[in-house]
Amino acid sequence: MVGVSDGPAPGRTPAAGAAPAGRPVLSLALAAVLERVHAHSGAVYLLRPDEPVLEMAVMAGMPRAFAAPWERVGLSAPIPVADAVRLRRLVWVGGEEEMARLYPRISVVLPYPFALAALPVATERAVYGAVFVTWPGAHAPELSAAEREQLTAACDRLAMRLERAAAQNLRIGPEADVLAAPVPDVAGTLGTAEAARMVSRLPYGLVSLDLHGRIAFANPAAAELLGRPAGELLGTLPWVSVPWLNDPMYEDRYRAALISQQVMSFVALRPPGEWLSFRLYPSTTGLSVRVSRARAVTDMARETPRADAQPSRLVTISQVLSLAGALTEAVGVQDVVQLVWDEVAPAVGSQAMAILGSQGGRLHVLGQRGYADAHFLERMDGMPLSDRTPGTQALNSGVPAFFDSREQLERLYPRRRGSPDGFAAWAYLPLIASGRPVGTCVLAYAEPHLFPADERAVLTSLGGLIAQALERALLYDAKHRLAHGLQQALLPRTLAPPPGIEAAARYLPATHGMEIGGDFYDLVPSRPLAAAVIGDVQGHNVTAAGLMGQIRTGVRAYTTVGQEPHEVMSSTNRLLIDLGADLFASCLYLRLDPARGRAVMARAGHPPPLLRRPDGRVRVLDLAGGPLLGIDAAAAYPTTEVSLAPGSVLVLYTDGLVESPGVDIEDALVELGGLLSERGDQPLECLADEVLRQSAAARERLDDVALLLLRAGPGG
Repeated sequence: MVGVSDGPAPGRTPAAGAAPAGRPVLSLALAAVLERVHAHSGAVYLLRPDEPVLEMAVMAGMPRAFAAPWERVGLSAPIPVADAVRLRRLVWVGGEEEMARLYPRISVVLPYPFALAALPVATERAVYGAVFVTWPGAHAPELSAAEREQLTAACDRLAMRLERAAAQNLRIGPEADVLAAPVPDVAGTLGTAEAARMVSRLPYGLVSLDLHGRIAFANPAAAELLGRPAGELLGTLPWVSVPWLNDPMYEDRYRAALISQQVMSFVALRPPGEWLSFRLYPSTTGLSVRVSRARAVTDMARETPRADAQPSRLVTISQVLSLAGALTEAVGVQDVVQLVWDEVAPAVGSQAMAILGSQGGRLHVLGQRGYADAHFLERMDGMPLSDRTPGTQALNSGVPAFFDSREQLERLYPRRRGSPDGFAAWAYLPLIASGRPVGTCVLAYAEPHLFPADERAVLTSLGGLIAQALERALLYDAKHRLAHGLQQALLPRTLAPPPGIEAAARYLPATHGMEIGGDFYDLVPSRPLAAAVIGDVQGHNVTAAGLMGQIRTGVRAYTTVGQEPHEVMSSTNRLLIDLGADLFASCLYLRLDPARGRAVMARAGHPPPLLRRPDGRVRVLDLAGGPLLGIDAAAAYPTTEVSLAPGSVLVLYTDGLVESPGVDIEDALVELGGLLSERGDQPLECLADEVLRQSAAARERLDDVALLLLRAGPGG
């Protein structure tokens, strides 16, 4: 195991929370390596002694909140520091695109331009942890030889220090983060006093933020523009102390500037109608922010009447991540519809939503929620894409459309006047995946709703996430329909038992995957004697279902030409081998002779059938048999003759009926036998339903279930 040596585990660190001893070893080592390679942030992880987990011990250059999802990292996690430890080598990520390709989880949370190197902290005898450092996005796409040498040497030195500390039983644990402390107060110096006078005379606002985003300085102009006294701003986060800056988009600009070390800017509305421009200049010690009036934006906004409404609350970063994670789990189209309703609609404040798609040049409603009167959507279903409506326009053009009020919508689409849907504002988001439109998401609002530029941007981005999930879901549903159509075509539509035999059958697909499998059953009404067969092809996919159909066809053909049961099994076995499918199958075949009250059976690795006598006694038939079909071309399949008195019931099944996690098969067969003994006299259709209802394995449906019941009639 990584990091474990013979005997005691030197260098395995104590549990998180252990007090550091002596000098801050980790903090000094991290600060030194950042300075040598001119990186702007980094962290040291220590490997826990009791589990394969890396814990962040110290961080520099960025707030820990940025790396909160990776405070504790399992060694198997797809994260650079875990890969570095697991592979015992340097891991390099050269930029934003490479991060998205190699580590998409990190890219989703930190979608900013930066480069990263991760290295193990290890000796030849043990692994002690890992280090990562980051550079701004302007760093070269490749790590230089000098940087690589400096990083490797620094990690080797740190590993040696940790090894010596372990040998001396010195506890080295988490330390205070470095480079995040405020700049020492030098307000008493002449230079600083004159600098303060200078910035106080400037007509625009200047604000200093520390690495955690807290305000460390604000000149009088900034305090006036922000609408708060400077004394109330100091030590606070702008998006907390200034209510109209409480928007995830503005905080995201601060994060982007700090991580990428690039200048960022944004425009924010100060109520009631003045726009302010914020320009952020980052460094490794914090950010300087210039605040000024954005007159052009303000003048433009004054030309547009605004309703008395509060600025819209955009979807937060955590909600976007939650939606992205949830959409990856969506399987079918209805899953996507429900997730959009559960995750997106509440976040953006809409009271109804619909997902529209297209097929054959017509618009189709794939799903909707929140529409009390569905007649409006019913009229849209099947509408030609050539009709000029908001839904078709968004789908055809790929351009989103936002309507603040009914008047605005009806002005652009007069035909909508006579078909109200009960709502007052709408967002039509085109769903574009793989460069082509796959649908439209309609968000409806009960009251007039303004869509400022930032909200439009977020909604459009959400449309991209929904589109990817919808594309996968449409493909899955198409494959699902195809698979089920194939399954239904391969299984017998009806059973035609011979005179003197009653029959009932059931088939349940597994509830995971494509819900299709290789279980099959059949009754072959050949003359002079009929035959029955049940089997199970390995797998739960279209290949298994297709092979099942070939086996069933083969059994019918060999039965029709008059082969004996053992010959039918041998011929089917050779057929399966000749097909070269590399799949195996179990099978139970029997020739029915109700007139003489008997059945001749041949078995190929299939679970044994149960026989219920007319007096209610049930036994498991111990049949001779051969190996699974598809293994040995020379395999023999001996037969067994079983008495089939009038009123007897034969129960043929696949292993999905009796195999369940934590339940012994013998116990399941005993339970099934008890059920048959008590209720085996009822009609076969009712008995088949009862058998499935009482089977724990059939309720869980981890595997396909096939069931075939045969009863010898009185005339037999």
